Amino acid sequence: MLIDFDPDHMLYPFESRWFESSAGRVHYVDEGAGRPIVFFHGSPTWSFLYRRIMLALRGEFRCIAMDYPGFGLSERPDGYGYTIGELTTIAGELVDHLGLDGFVTMGHDWGGPIGLGVATERAERTAGVALANTIFWPKLPLANNAFSRVMSSGPMQRRILQRNLLVEKFLLGPAGPELSEPEADHYRLAQPCAPARAGLAEMPGQIRGARPLLAQLEHDVPHLLGDKPAVAIWGMRDLVFRPRDCLPRLRAAFADLGVVELPDAGHFVPEDAPAEVAAAITERFGSQKVE
Repeated sequence: MLIDFDPDHMLYPFESRWFESSAGRVHYVDEGAGRPIVFFHGSPTWSFLYRRIMLALRGEFRCIAMDYPGFGLSERPDGYGYTIGELTTIAGELVDHLGLDGFVTMGHDWGGPIGLGVATERAERTAGVALANTIFWPKLPLANNAFSRVMSSGPMQRRILQRNLLVEKFLLGPAGPELSEPEADHYRLAQPCAPARAGLAEMPGQIRGARPLLAQLEHDVPHLLGDKPAVAIWGMRDLVFRPRDCLPRLRAAFADLGVVELPDAGHFVPEDAPAEVAAAITERFGSQKVE
């Protein structure tokens, strides 16, 4: 299944590109020139999340952002599992297809472990790490695990599939970022019907289901990427990945970590503070600062 949606060029002024992955047709954008930065989105978002950050950075960086299978404009493959491991495999296929070397990985939400999974398997080609409101370890607070169980229940799965619950309540609800109605519609129209939302429906269960993968990352990230230049850009009002729980873990994993705390930003920090995210990336990785 492909999504019949053409983004507004005023809001998403990028050329759509396509890659035939092992799971089907994947949509991505590739803008600018310079050091490559690969942007990995989470749930329930797509590459649209990074639009303003890419606009700010494409004069100095080569900005690449994909939509995983089941998200954004990418194909919804029949019988696909949409696990974090499967999404990581497809993301890695795109990085290899583009022949990226010396790239920076930027991940938010599930994009953190997906991007880090790509990077740990290509550590010699990874130049740096940027993370925003994400995790890469399996031990989470009870509230996160409770959310996983509740959202994986039959009634909640039906609400995700039939009513687009994760987009409407958690992204576009009162606790979400301030978006214009056309911007909100770009998130709605990328998940337009129940068959298109299978990937979204799988994500809450992956909080528990991806524990083996997260445990591997907990070991691999400090061993394979811990000496890379890194920056954590954190929305301090996040109730999903609380800074007091997450930032100490990041400081322990990376020897050369810069931390940018954004006191007015919540979970969806690329929407809440795109200028600050772009500035932090430029400060850390711009002008060939990464050697």
